[in-house]
Amino acid sequence: MLLVIVLIAIVALLLLITVVKMNPFVALIITAIGTGLAAGMPLLTVPDGPVGIIDSIKTGLGNTLGLLAIVLALGTMLGKMMAESGGAERIATTLIRLFGEKNVHWAMMVVAFIVGIPVFFQVGFVLLIPLVFTIAKQTGVSLIKIGVPLVAGLSVVHGLVPPHPAAMTAVGIFDADVGMTILYSLIVGLPTAIIAGPLYGNWIGKRIHKEVPKAIGDQLTEDRENKELPGFFNTVFTILVPVILMLAASIADVTLKDNVGSAGLYNFLKFVGDPVVALLIATVYSFFSLGFFRGMSREKVLKFSNDCLAPTATILLVIGAGGAFNRVLLDSGIGDYIAELATSSNLSPILLGWGIAALIRIATGSATVSMMTAAGIVAPIALATPGVSPELLVLATGAGSLILSHVNDSGFWLIKEYFGMTVKETLQTWTALETIISVAALGFILVLDLFI
Repeated sequence: MLLVIVLIAIVALLLLITVVKMNPFVALIITAIGTGLAAGMPLLTVPDGPVGIIDSIKTGLGNTLGLLAIVLALGTMLGKMMAESGGAERIATTLIRLFGEKNVHWAMMVVAFIVGIPVFFQVGFVLLIPLVFTIAKQTGVSLIKIGVPLVAGLSVVHGLVPPHPAAMTAVGIFDADVGMTILYSLIVGLPTAIIAGPLYGNWIGKRIHKEVPKAIGDQLTEDRENKELPGFFNTVFTILVPVILMLAASIADVTLKDNVGSAGLYNFLKFVGDPVVALLIATVYSFFSLGFFRGMSREKVLKFSNDCLAPTATILLVIGAGGAFNRVLLDSGIGDYIAELATSSNLSPILLGWGIAALIRIATGSATVSMMTAAGIVAPIALATPGVSPELLVLATGAGSLILSHVNDSGFWLIKEYFGMTVKETLQTWTALETIISVAALGFILVLDLFI
């Protein structure tokens, strides 16, 4: 019945948004309450008992926005500085000149893959979305053709490549070698990103043509004539400041974590490499590198950083409601139910890990939860199965955790709102590319398994 309840909830949510034309935030909250009631969750939390529906919604919304609200706010300010200074235009012009207008979507995949390795998906997205908007405006190419390779590159490294948190945790659960996991993830990830990014993006971009959304687009792009643009390396370094800081924190995790004599340096690098602190440093740095040092007044920088926040309010509410719906699904026990069903199967550990992660991802919408749950279930089975590569098990669970992102995933609403798409268009683009990534990665993993 839990599976049936989840299916009915998803269909009801789609009908409320597409047919009834209800505000997505309201529709998500109503669906979350209805799902909790149908699953038998109590209205209020019982002491030493199950979580109540209202507390589950509050926790889900709060946990989702706890990091994301800060990331989107700081990232939007940084994007506004790139737009107003002409920095995004400088990078866009350089990429268009180097790759050509017809191949600029390939450039976006490469940039996203590199930038996304040390940073969270959401951080990489807000760092690079001004660039996507600017290129789409300058070339007249569909935002979908440029944007799909961006999110494909970011999603692949988010799910497959350490040092992302979920992948690193899976490395520990499976007792895999970090270096070999990274090597295999690149072998699997690059062709996967190419298929789901530039190739699929070019195909779907011809069928869905989207202009840059006006509200958020006006804040992250700027059309002016006869302006002096900032230097290419100045702008690139400004974007890479948080990437460098987060990469330093990841390196510290590998080299300094267990070194007592380096505890002070380790704590410092982990602090400045936290996504919130790293983006804060980068945003303040952009006020100088793209603002004050180029003749902008303090009043103008303040105006830019204030004006750009208004369009993010609706986006944040919808994403938060998606997180609330996701949390209710988790607290209903659907993930545990799927895990119990999967343990009775006779699949190989690689297929089992991918399958469990995929089912939990589809049912709950959480990539991290599905990867961690799958890894915990498959690890003891893998120990009893000789000849299975623990590194490939990390990749298999990561690939499964990316499949079929839809309305119960807060990332679905992030992409929908920023790209100005309908629910149907988001399913055709974001949901499809996530599924392509998951299936293609599994195929490459199985091929690689033949040789190692």
